[in-house]
Amino acid sequence: MMHALSIWLLAAGFFGAGLFNAISTSATQSDFARWGYPRWWGILTGGLEMISAVLIAISVSRVVGLALGAAIIAAAVSTVLRHRDSSHLVPLGVFVVLIALAATSS
Repeated sequence: MMHALSIWLLAAGFFGAGLFNAISTSATQSDFARWGYPRWWGILTGGLEMISAVLIAISVSRVVGLALGAAIIAAAVSTVLRHRDSSHLVPLGVFVVLIALAATSS
């Protein structure tokens, strides 16, 4: 039960975050610009997050999706730590826990 729940929560989380980043509100664009990324970076990140969600949801590609998702989250954690932007650490921590749960039960 926990296995399936963590996988679906993770896929939904990545898809939601990806959609949010891909829509790229002015606040999202400002965050990426403040961190030194081009304004369009959110669109790229969002696309990769949505791809990760789809890969995680499909059992034969789950490992690839988890690896992509882990790389995205590692880059995000690195970015917010480098810029001392701790407000983003809690949601990133949730992703780390869900990735670990999904990876250990795959």
